[in-house]
Amino acid sequence: MKPIIETAAMELGVQEVRGSSHNQRILTYAQEGGFSWIKDDETPWCSIFMNWVAKTSGFESSGSAAARSWLNVGMSISNPEPGDIVIFWRDSPTSHLGHVGVYMGTSMDGSRVYVLGGNQGDSVSISAYAANTVLGYRRLRAESETAVIVPQKVLRKGDKGILVSQLQDALKAVGINPGTTDGDFGPKTQAAVKELQTRNQNLEVNGIFDTKTREYLEILINQ
Repeated sequence: MKPIIETAAMELGVQEVRGSSHNQRILTYAQEGGFSWIKDDETPWCSIFMNWVAKTSGFESSGSAAARSWLNVGMSISNPEPGDIVIFWRDSPTSHLGHVGVYMGTSMDGSRVYVLGGNQGDSVSISAYAANTVLGYRRLRAESETAVIVPQKVLRKGDKGILVSQLQDALKAVGINPGTTDGDFGPKTQAAVKELQTRNQNLEVNGIFDTKTREYLEILINQ
């Protein structure tokens, strides 16, 4: 399993081709990253590149060309290290637009975050982004560590037992913190379920792990 930085750094300088031609290397990122329908190098490809890097390195990936999909992958962290993933908003924090890349460091004054990523100036490069546009930092896990069991029973506050523990671990797998995995569906787990539900406009935000919430969690885990 290669370090993420090593895999990404080997691609530095790969750049889009202007006009009707396309850089075959960028198309390779799409094909090997799981995006076989992409046939050009103009489609925004920061998440495509990140998926390729993660898969090539043996880490979990988002399975989506949307940059913000990486908010559902790995563990949420507040003190990133080089090699972690950083996600930014574009246009506004509430839009669906964003950017994703490999965290490399922060400027001494804290105003800029340095990122190794794709589609930065139409190439794989190291660029600086405003720190106040960061949505989150994630630490990816090896693919071998990502087997997750999603409980098939409706669960709610007050429930206890192994099914609740499975739910707590499953929530952590998509980057939502329900507190300690203790098998107790308490206020923290309820809040975590609500956070999950806010990510899908078709779900009622009620803190109950019902059938529709389970189906959505399974989609996120299986991406």
